[in-house]
Amino acid sequence: MKFNKNHKLFALITLLTFSVTANAAELIRLATTTSTYHSGLLDYLLPEFKKDTGYEVQILAAGTGKALKMGENGDVDLVMTHAPNAEARFVGNGFGVLPRGLMYNDFVLVGPKTDPANVKENNDVAEALKKVAAANADFISRGDDSGTNKKELLLWEAAGQRPEFGAYKAVGQGMGPTLTMANEMQGYTLTDRGTWLAYQSKLDLEVLVEGDKRLFNPYQVILINPGRYPDMNYEGAKVFSDWLINPKAQAMINDFKVNGQQLFVADAG
Repeated sequence: MKFNKNHKLFALITLLTFSVTANAAELIRLATTTSTYHSGLLDYLLPEFKKDTGYEVQILAAGTGKALKMGENGDVDLVMTHAPNAEARFVGNGFGVLPRGLMYNDFVLVGPKTDPANVKENNDVAEALKKVAAANADFISRGDDSGTNKKELLLWEAAGQRPEFGAYKAVGQGMGPTLTMANEMQGYTLTDRGTWLAYQSKLDLEVLVEGDKRLFNPYQVILINPGRYPDMNYEGAKVFSDWLINPKAQAMINDFKVNGQQLFVADAG
């Protein structure tokens, strides 16, 4: 049987279409927080996931608010975030399904070793923030609607304090750049412990407040509702979610360390 040019062109288009479809089926789009990205955790986990399943994961790192908005818009297949109230609304409004606890760490208040606001070793973070405001000490806020920013604003509320003093600066940046800026200005900031440990060796800051139960920081993984966005790669996202909570991945999360220190505690289920 002879093929004319039209047959050959059709065959080529069919082959290319199949190739694009196959590649798309193997790609999972994950919107996640800058803390999981900057800490190095995903760079540690994803090669093993690809080896086990063949799936490639595309990471879109942003604050939790932006990550959830990507999920609402159907721009990603799943989200990994750390703002329980916002996540509950996300699922309750029908954008997310199958929310699963994945791991936790905690937030810490870091600042200059000179500690001009005299907050060191205060285990009440709200009282510490009151002192920062009263001293008009530099406080660098992410100001980006991230999970860390949401937590920080809740803590100011718990302190009965509006963060409107002159030395308060909302920078609209991820956790890594915010820590770098706090270091340059020798100011205070709230950070998740994972990113702190990943950046600690580069900074002339120290942990000043930790241990308050209000600083607990849980992470969830949530699939985007396929009923709302049927073209999403729900199957791949489900494989990734299942993999993250299995014993192998949970052990890897516990084993992930920077400078000998564990960054996250696996907590599936």
